[in-house]
Amino acid sequence: MVTVSLCMIVKNEEASLGTCLKSLEGIVDEMIIVDTGSTDRTIEIAKAYGAKVYNFKWTGSFSDARNYAFSLATCDYIYSADADEELDEENRRRFKDLKIDIGELNVDIVQMYYCNQLSFRTVYNYDRELRPKLFKRVRHFIWQDPIHEQVALDPVVSNSEIEIIHRPKESHAGRDLESFRKATAEGYVFSQRLHNMYARELFMAGTADDFLKAKQFFTESVMDNNRGLDEIKEASCVLAHIAVLENDAEALLKYSLKDATTDMSSEMCFELGDYYFAKKDYDEAIVWYFNAAYECKSILDIKKSGSIPRLALARCYRALGNEEQATDFEREASDIENENY
Repeated sequence: MVTVSLCMIVKNEEASLGTCLKSLEGIVDEMIIVDTGSTDRTIEIAKAYGAKVYNFKWTGSFSDARNYAFSLATCDYIYSADADEELDEENRRRFKDLKIDIGELNVDIVQMYYCNQLSFRTVYNYDRELRPKLFKRVRHFIWQDPIHEQVALDPVVSNSEIEIIHRPKESHAGRDLESFRKATAEGYVFSQRLHNMYARELFMAGTADDFLKAKQFFTESVMDNNRGLDEIKEASCVLAHIAVLENDAEALLKYSLKDATTDMSSEMCFELGDYYFAKKDYDEAIVWYFNAAYECKSILDIKKSGSIPRLALARCYRALGNEEQATDFEREASDIENENY
């Protein structure tokens, strides 16, 4: 049977940490907790579960902290967890079975299902997705990117049936978006993946102020010849939303045409719908909301082709005095919301 080191980075997690560690007792062989400046009972709780606690001066990069935690591990595999995760009894059993079986396989990373992702909707479109969680220590995995970090290397990956329950106590979107801004201010070059996640988090959880603060980054991005088509479309959607916020018709035309060089995205159609809705041109708004809902696909926020444009259509028809049509779209939006994305 292989051994497993739990590696975590924490700060002020007294409300969740005990539940997380208790669910991992009897599974992990050592607990390594890297604290980045807690002022509550986090460290006390960690030590009560036998964890080795280390202090780490926060650099603004989650990858820096995770790399430090990984460097302290001594077991065969490393399990990377956050304090607001837990395993139920069925998945504890699956994890124990995995520890026996994995010794016979040449596997570098085991993916597990991350569940309840939409409780605070910030950057993920689906409630249940596979994520890399268990890492073979001798491969010396290095975390990269300052926010929504991931490991570098091209490893042998195996999928498991283990489900991790995510129980966040609050949205982390504000913290994450501030980390994005810090990285851009420091000149960090965003990978394609991180570029996508920044745009996605803005659309799912960003405020108007968050969008406006991102304007310079995405303006430079849309003009960057090193960016691919997908990134240009993502940046165009962000800038179109900013154009609607600023009532800038010229900019909205510019960025919607960039998106239209290929199949238009639902996000862009929705922005055009919002622009005309604000002008009380409900008939034109209906055209674009309809396209967002039925004719195009989302590239960032899956709800922009689902419930959101249907609710917008309901608002338009209600403004036009067509209550029956409005109710039908609201019902359809509700049905989509009840589906498990």
